[in-house]
Amino acid sequence: MRRNILTGTIALLFAGAACVSCGNNPTPWEKGGFETGQYRNVFVEMGYSPAEVDAKLQEVFNDVFRGPNKCYFEVGDSMGYVSDVKNHDVRTEGMSYGMMIAVQFGEKDIFDRLWRWSQKYMQHQDGPREGYFAWSCRTDGTPNSFGSASDGELYYITALLFASNLWGDDTGINYKAEAQRILNCSMEKTGEGGAMPLINPENKLITFTPDRGGSRYTDPSYHLPAFYEVWAKYADDGRADYWNECAAVSREYLHKATHPVTGLNPDYSNYDGTPLDSNPWMRGSRNFRYDSWRVPMNIALDYSWSCADREWQQQYGEKIQNFFYSQGVNDFVDQYRIDGTLPEDNEILRAGHAEKALRHSIGLVGTVATTSLLFHNEHTQEFVDALWNAKHEPFEDGFIDVYYDALLRLFSFMHLSGNYRVITPQN
Repeated sequence: MRRNILTGTIALLFAGAACVSCGNNPTPWEKGGFETGQYRNVFVEMGYSPAEVDAKLQEVFNDVFRGPNKCYFEVGDSMGYVSDVKNHDVRTEGMSYGMMIAVQFGEKDIFDRLWRWSQKYMQHQDGPREGYFAWSCRTDGTPNSFGSASDGELYYITALLFASNLWGDDTGINYKAEAQRILNCSMEKTGEGGAMPLINPENKLITFTPDRGGSRYTDPSYHLPAFYEVWAKYADDGRADYWNECAAVSREYLHKATHPVTGLNPDYSNYDGTPLDSNPWMRGSRNFRYDSWRVPMNIALDYSWSCADREWQQQYGEKIQNFFYSQGVNDFVDQYRIDGTLPEDNEILRAGHAEKALRHSIGLVGTVATTSLLFHNEHTQEFVDALWNAKHEPFEDGFIDVYYDALLRLFSFMHLSGNYRVITPQN
């Protein structure tokens, strides 16, 4: 069963009360998808035809899952994995992203293959880490690390709940039960064997890693408040009030973690939002770089689904677009200090084994463009057009990231076409 991908044009016809001004006026909406069930197609609002948008979205999806530069690979009759090709491994980040994309597109076979591979090779079935996932494995399933990265579990849980809502739990995988198991296992962690809850119980903010070391700080790009609202509505685990509180606290944290002038955020931070001090093993962690790219997209998602922090999010969107506009829509680079200055050479994070460089990366082009969901001014169309026209092709040094850049590009097209949605129970 494939879920039909509707363009935002249809959504616009029925969204009446959800927007300030409908039609083709690109005005941010005042209510989110949780309440209205509708999502903007910004591409159509800005002049692209519905047919063009559908074709482009499918093209970008195929680049990730079926094209010559794909990062998705099938294994036998029932499994598959998403690989960080440049690093020659499989990560919970990519696997859970792949599942979220698959359920949004109604691609049940892809979803189930990714889940089976995750469960077989990555998920701990017993011991202190039971329910959690090894964050990195070789492509043959051998773990590179047994520890977990909290964002992977965050996406696994939400994608499984959406799968339950879309396909039910009687087609071979009880999706809701699997999501509940991860949640229950997490909430039962007490530090025994080093395993901690995904959410720090003292401040209700997501940990960087659910262990004694990584639970002392967080990653701004892991903050997806609307995901907690999904858990509150659909997990049926008796913790709805707790998850809604986590969503509110996460939104407050993002206010503190973004720079008041540039809107940029550090790669890692303390729970009070201040940048985590760099050390020889984490040099440049105070800077805006690869993980940081996801924050604009995540804030756009929260606005689109919940609209619970509308006023601040609109200010944030204008702030961060103004910064990148000042750097040149077609020229900005992918790493900065959070005050907007360029990093020193020893602060630049290398992409896999590629030459160390600052690049105009398509993944960041996409996530900055998604903030056009938050507000509208004379520059927003330029960012949307830049994403639409950007070619995902090798840089001059031959480097191309068919994994992270490609996935963020696809998520960005989903956002701006109105096809990244809260999936409600189909019956």
